[in-house]
Amino acid sequence: MPEGHTLHRLALDLSEAFAGHVVRVGSPQGRFAESAALVDGQLLEGAEAWGKHLFVEFPAERFVHVHLGLYGKLDVHTGVVDVPDPVGQVRMRIVRGDGTAYADLRGATTCELVTAAQRDQVVERSGPDPIRPDADPDRAWGRIRRSRAPIGGLLMDQTVLAGVGNVYRAEVLFRHRMHPLRPGTTLRRGQWQAMWDDLVVLMAEGVRTGRIDTVRPEHTPEAMGRPPRKDDHGGEVYVYRRHGQPCLVCGSKVRTEVLQGRNLFWCPRCQPTFRSRAVQ
Repeated sequence: MPEGHTLHRLALDLSEAFAGHVVRVGSPQGRFAESAALVDGQLLEGAEAWGKHLFVEFPAERFVHVHLGLYGKLDVHTGVVDVPDPVGQVRMRIVRGDGTAYADLRGATTCELVTAAQRDQVVERSGPDPIRPDADPDRAWGRIRRSRAPIGGLLMDQTVLAGVGNVYRAEVLFRHRMHPLRPGTTLRRGQWQAMWDDLVVLMAEGVRTGRIDTVRPEHTPEAMGRPPRKDDHGGEVYVYRRHGQPCLVCGSKVRTEVLQGRNLFWCPRCQPTFRSRAVQ
């Protein structure tokens, strides 16, 4: 499933390609046809993301709400001479009025036309998004410090923290030497703030580059004299999808375990099991 930086990158691409232009909106597949007709021929005002939710704004406070889910994909094409016929199951197609740009949405879990009030309800159900400048990390901290659930699960709970997926979850925990099964109630405020600050930087860089890179300068392939990582997700990482491989920091084998249906990845030496210091 795409992580939050991907949705913010898409929002920027959509705004750059279509904001301020009259657009044609259709549904070649047919599933979005009725709603598409309501915004067809309207001015596209802009797009923004909140976590893994994307909102494309039209006049009269109408928004196309998109959640890509596991298999969704939104392709934005600019600088075209001719808009080609749709290929495959295109749920929604947006075409700029002058025909120089188009975007195709396929396979999304959600594609619906909503009101501003409905958009706000989606946002209110979501935790703070580290990429957004208006995000409040204390909202997430209030949930984390009261929960005995593992921090590895809390970071992936979109009602606690919006936009963090399996890659950022694994990597930020490694960078802060925190075991993924450590209960939320055992974290200190400073530990949470440090992780939040790190996510703000890492995820903003993901928006800029379009990939997830989490290794520090001393652990890049160039610095370590190792081959670049080969993975369809791209980017240089410490533990994500590196099960059984040596940790880039200590050499221990990276471990994996399933939590809430998703694979955890961690280094047993760099991220030791949490032991309470409280007297039993």
